[in-house]
Amino acid sequence: MDKRFAFAAEDKEQFRIHMRMMENFSGCRVLAYCVMSNHFHLLLEVTPKPKVAFTDEQLLKRLGALYSKEFVATVAKELADARQLVAQSMVADGEAYVQRIHKRFTYRMHDLSEYMKTLLQRFTRWHNKRTKRRGNLWEETFKSVVVVDGLFKQCRERFGPKRKSGARRMRGKAGAGGAECLLWSARDLRAGIE
Repeated sequence: MDKRFAFAAEDKEQFRIHMRMMENFSGCRVLAYCVMSNHFHLLLEVTPKPKVAFTDEQLLKRLGALYSKEFVATVAKELADARQLVAQSMVADGEAYVQRIHKRFTYRMHDLSEYMKTLLQRFTRWHNKRTKRRGNLWEETFKSVVVVDGLFKQCRERFGPKRKSGARRMRGKAGAGGAECLLWSARDLRAGIE
């Protein structure tokens, strides 16, 4: 980020909050993370999209993880109005009319690229407002590596919290970079993946 050490403790905590908000909205699971002073590492499980469409209540609950109560109430009213039009046969395509409202949000769920895009945009807006700066915060787009189930289990066994050397469960300032990590240090995790 900006080729400098920029994340203070408050920034790291806010990044973690945004990361968890996106986790609750998107359905992707954060398995491990490490936020350092100028970049971060995430280990995400991108869960499959549900085979059955979300109910309105499920969608609104997911929206509540990311959006304000006022915005969620607006979407709830829009859905209720759409359901009423469908019940009165005032729209030709029935349920598809309601599902188009759902799709405005659900296309961003269970998708790595959408998770990262939204996480980085939201954190950048927060950081820029706090520091009175403008523009992109991140130098490059994110990079991703596919970790298959068996390899993840090997990484967990090799570098998990039970191991005395190597990875440890860390919170707060850990190491020279002051990284906030969960489960593995990024160096040890990379060693298990490569």
